[in-house]
Amino acid sequence: MGRSDNPKQPITATGRRPGLGNAFDALRQFARKRRPVVRCELCSLELTYDHPHLIELAARKLACACDACALLFDGRLGGKYKRVPRRVQSLNNFHLTDGQWEGLMIPINMAFFFTSSIQNRVVALYPSPAGAVESLLSLEAWQDILWENPALGRMAADVEALLVNRVGQSHVSTAAEYYIVPIDECYRLVALIRMHWRGLSGGTEVWQEIGRFFAELKDRAANSSEEAHA
Repeated sequence: MGRSDNPKQPITATGRRPGLGNAFDALRQFARKRRPVVRCELCSLELTYDHPHLIELAARKLACACDACALLFDGRLGGKYKRVPRRVQSLNNFHLTDGQWEGLMIPINMAFFFTSSIQNRVVALYPSPAGAVESLLSLEAWQDILWENPALGRMAADVEALLVNRVGQSHVSTAAEYYIVPIDECYRLVALIRMHWRGLSGGTEVWQEIGRFFAELKDRAANSSEEAHA
């Protein structure tokens, strides 16, 4: 039989003192909740949570990178990868009429647009439960929007995008939101929708997550603006 060092605290049939089982269970749960290790896809260095990304231009595929590897592709032209920047800019005076939006032929009220240096054109994508879906973009309709919003001409090709959220405006609840964002944020939104979408309308959870996503973008844009004026 087992023996307890403390006679007032008997050992249970499992061979452990009362309370130790709960402690071990808590440790196991903590271990399961630890973030998986993410490594640089170029040199295999272990990365922090907030690490840089590269975009593989031909495949439109994101790659995780360490600071040193990401720096190698900062501003490089003609390579396989480009470094994705971090800035988020809110376009508070963006001009886009309902007619212009309809002319873009986007079937939902959320989309992102970026210039592809490989294809030498503007690409329009919108999130869906199945992932990012490309929409045929009318060059004439885009040129009208570009003409009225010169900030779009300063977007870095491949790595920055115009992100449009007109969902609230379509329900007359909130104003439309327009941002210039790193391209990885657009794909993060796509992944978020894929992960949380339920049923035909998405369910409450996915719309809460979308609201949280755009609230974070708004905060980052405000912080970026403050730093620029500091």
